[in-house]
Amino acid sequence: MTHQRKLLVEIIQAADGHMDALSLWDRAKQQDPTLNKVTVYRTLTLLKKYGLVDELDLMHLEGGKHYYEAKARRDHIHLACVRCGRIQEFESPLFEKLKGQIERDRRFRINVVRVEAGGLCNECQSSQ
Repeated sequence: MTHQRKLLVEIIQAADGHMDALSLWDRAKQQDPTLNKVTVYRTLTLLKKYGLVDELDLMHLEGGKHYYEAKARRDHIHLACVRCGRIQEFESPLFEKLKGQIERDRRFRINVVRVEAGGLCNECQSSQ
């Protein structure tokens, strides 16, 4: 793994939220000014291919952007506030049971799950 790829992985893993490619590039070039956008996009493609990062749409709240997060140990649901853009993650044993039921009932092996729900977060509901 090259120095630049390692840097990008470390930034994604340390991020406290979901980053798009340009945000990732902005943060990475602070540590390595020689890093270019092409390297970021190529690295993201490679990391997706090997299952190290997930690519998300997040309800397309900011147009056609894609966001990236380190591959989670457990699948989760992304809750996107359509007013303020806040993204929350939700995990539940019930979600795991539902995946198991789908696999049993449909004889379908699930490799990846992407679930997003759009609505209003508690703060935006309070300010109505």
